[in-house]
Amino acid sequence: MDEFASFNAQLNRPIDAKNVEFQRMGRLKHIINAAQLTPELLQTLCRTADSIRRLAKTRRGNEALKSLLADKRAMLYFTQPSTRTFLSFMAACQILGLTCNEVRDPKTSSEVKRESRTDSIRMFSSYFDIIIMRSQIKDFAECCAYLMNRLEEQEKRSVPVINAGSGSDEHPTQALLDYYTIDRSFDFDEHSHSVESRLPALRATYPDLVPGVEHKTYAFCGDIGRGRTVRSLARVLAQFPGVSLFFVSADHPDLMLDDQLRQKLKRAGANVQEFHSLEADVNGRPLIEQIDCLYMTRIQREHNSESTEEELKQLDLSPFRLTLDRVHRMKEYAPILHPFPRDSVIDEIPIEVDNDPRAMYFRQARNGMWIRAALLVHLFDAADRLHEADSAAR
Repeated sequence: MDEFASFNAQLNRPIDAKNVEFQRMGRLKHIINAAQLTPELLQTLCRTADSIRRLAKTRRGNEALKSLLADKRAMLYFTQPSTRTFLSFMAACQILGLTCNEVRDPKTSSEVKRESRTDSIRMFSSYFDIIIMRSQIKDFAECCAYLMNRLEEQEKRSVPVINAGSGSDEHPTQALLDYYTIDRSFDFDEHSHSVESRLPALRATYPDLVPGVEHKTYAFCGDIGRGRTVRSLARVLAQFPGVSLFFVSADHPDLMLDDQLRQKLKRAGANVQEFHSLEADVNGRPLIEQIDCLYMTRIQREHNSESTEEELKQLDLSPFRLTLDRVHRMKEYAPILHPFPRDSVIDEIPIEVDNDPRAMYFRQARNGMWIRAALLVHLFDAADRLHEADSAAR
């Protein structure tokens, strides 16, 4: 029996119809997909994250942060292996004073006694004020959000649900931290860590350069077809004017951009182009020299069938590796991102690149802690109290 069958009608609706149910009075009620991350909300969350960072620099500020949500409890229900997402959410909760508990192996829960997953989620909602979940099961987080909504309609206890990675579909909070990293990189002012010079100095070489994520060319390289982080971030970036999205992958159906996502991005107004090498010719010059931001990904071999594994072993992956020569030919302000983990065998980003000031991936991971804390503040409607504390500390 499909325990999610009762949600099929809701699952099969257009995404705009779904997202109406995931908000309340102009704020997020649950965060399930990247389409919820509008430009206005993104800027709100980024500025909230900046406030949290400032407060965290002082003892008094840390005390204010730890009292902000000290009356709340969080369940981290992570049944899919995770390091960065789990730890950054745990750290975000600790920064804000939330008490945390975790289930990382369903064998340690009543699911081994054949309890349904939805019963487990409802039980968690009895003890905790928010459920942060990561699962290999497609649509699980979305169904849990609908379950919480049904309980609320029945005037029973209901809590927010955060999708921290669902199947191969969505990873909205990774898109959120990726966007935050890009936003700070393209600030070219007090928040910028990607370049030493300010915008006027950069414009001597790049006269058309403007701050912000708009009017930029973003390249995604590696496992495009199965990378949920790619899918979520691309949908976020496609909302902004003048954006070009270049997808660089081997000529294999599992790795290339799927048509559904391609059409969604084009309908959003993005200039979408696909290539089979970082050295591909774009209007007479190599792609690597023209992009404003590079998002590298590993080949997700855990999704391979035996036949696919054999096929991928035959591929030449050198056109998709970021060598030092390629880095040196990139624009001097262009950040390099990676959602991690990187593949230490394939070496899509060798460790020699780590020392380049444009290598933002470790900072990107740290940014996840701050922006996920901002998301918690938003979901619990605590932004006004946070900004009061930030103003008092200045």
